[in-house]
Amino acid sequence: MMRKEKPAESPDAYVAALEGWRREIVDALRRAVAAAGAPEERIKWGHIVCFSNGPVLLIRAEAARVLFGFWRGKRLCQIEPRLKPGGKYELATMTFLEGDRVDAVIAETLVRAAIALNAEVGDPTRAS
Repeated sequence: MMRKEKPAESPDAYVAALEGWRREIVDALRRAVAAAGAPEERIKWGHIVCFSNGPVLLIRAEAARVLFGFWRGKRLCQIEPRLKPGGKYELATMTFLEGDRVDAVIAETLVRAAIALNAEVGDPTRAS
């Protein structure tokens, strides 16, 4: 049985609960998100979700990996081929493992493109 963990109170609290390489990756991703235009950050579904005209991206730390996912990620694969499509909407996710580094330029480029897509196409969770 999976144990139910109480979600963090805030994105800062979420990061504060992490340590080691997972915290470094999450910190680097959050810096890239902020540099790209700082969409609103919230804790939703137990992890960090950034919103700009609907959900844009998620940052989720798991035991052995950190996920960087985009609601319109299927449209961003030309920027970053490591994005793997899957799940609802146009979701695509990039996986970071211990020893991986965040390329801030690529991360920022992805975030800017994702924000622009939501501005142009609308909230990805609402059917067009």
